[in-house]
Amino acid sequence: MNAPVLVPDRLSDGLTQAAREAVRLPAGTRIVAAMSGGVDSTVTAAVLARAGYDVVGVTLQLYDHGAAIQKKGACCAGQDIHDARTAANAIGIPHYVLDYESRFKQQVIEDFADSYLRGETPIPCIRCNQTVKFRDLLDVARDLGAEAMATGHYVRREVGSDGPELHRAADPARDQSYFLFATTAEQLAYLRFPLGALPKPAVRAAAMELGLAVADKPDSQDICFVPEGRYTTVIDRLRPHGAEPGDIVHQDGRVLGRHEGVTRYTIGQRRGLNVAVGDPLFVVKIDADRRQVIVGPREALLTHALGLKETNWIGDGPSVEAACDAGRPVLARVRSTREPAAGRLAWVEGQPGLVFDAAEEGVAPGQACVLYAPEAPTRVLGGGFIQGTVRDV
Repeated sequence: MNAPVLVPDRLSDGLTQAAREAVRLPAGTRIVAAMSGGVDSTVTAAVLARAGYDVVGVTLQLYDHGAAIQKKGACCAGQDIHDARTAANAIGIPHYVLDYESRFKQQVIEDFADSYLRGETPIPCIRCNQTVKFRDLLDVARDLGAEAMATGHYVRREVGSDGPELHRAADPARDQSYFLFATTAEQLAYLRFPLGALPKPAVRAAAMELGLAVADKPDSQDICFVPEGRYTTVIDRLRPHGAEPGDIVHQDGRVLGRHEGVTRYTIGQRRGLNVAVGDPLFVVKIDADRRQVIVGPREALLTHALGLKETNWIGDGPSVEAACDAGRPVLARVRSTREPAAGRLAWVEGQPGLVFDAAEEGVAPGQACVLYAPEAPTRVLGGGFIQGTVRDV
């Protein structure tokens, strides 16, 4: 193994200190660094090694090398695995590649396709974190004798009076808490996020100062396993019956046209409907069983309440059900690019859910509803996947 190429400098020293504060474990402790081949996870591994930890790099091969090599801006395949291996060698740490293709296909890609068939708008990055990364990979880290696993995610782990808490990143533009709402309390106790208190420009600058080859590598874009952002290509291959045609129906019952498959539409969509009635129309509902795409005016997108499934609770109190019983006030984020909106937890149509203080637009089943604490707005309380919406309450 080559000797580390890292050299002392002021910026990386600051990142190294930030890593120590994020990890809060003695020097020499073994830590598994999840290395995707990108700049964030590479810097994470590098600063942990500089901080004196016994770092082991692990990279997941998640989908076909041949397809990945053809797609720039992906992660966890092809060139990215090569970049992770090269970086680990330069840093001077052992590195392992785990073939998780079959479980990734079953737990993430197949779930992605089935979700669209149900008329939902899925978020495979959340499912990936929830399954192969924060469940399966954590088991591997423990098998390797590690006391913690570190990732390059931009979130913060803070220790409160009742244990570890998950918080939004210090840099709002890079915050990834929406994609990590399903992290359990047990997982959070084991995970570390050394970059959560840092701005992205500082991380990239540190990579350059450290001489890391990935310093100017572009960030991953879109969904890693979707070629050129065309998700229908994946769905049509896995679930060809999703392209069966059906009616485009106005919410008042009028049939306005035909579509080429419900998987081509998402809630709030305006473009590509190819129907015209004078006023702008939006997709307001997808009835997958009837193969109907239901459209209406913009005001029909307003949602006053929603139901949740597959909930996770890492806030105070025993469970999300108890929080619903208490009508716990929350801030709810229903899209990764949208700021949280005020509401309260409640029982909605017999299941845990949320009632907004003011109606939200374009809430789509399949997306995540991530909950934050109004009294501490950076703290993640948990959340769930949106099962259904209620226009009037």
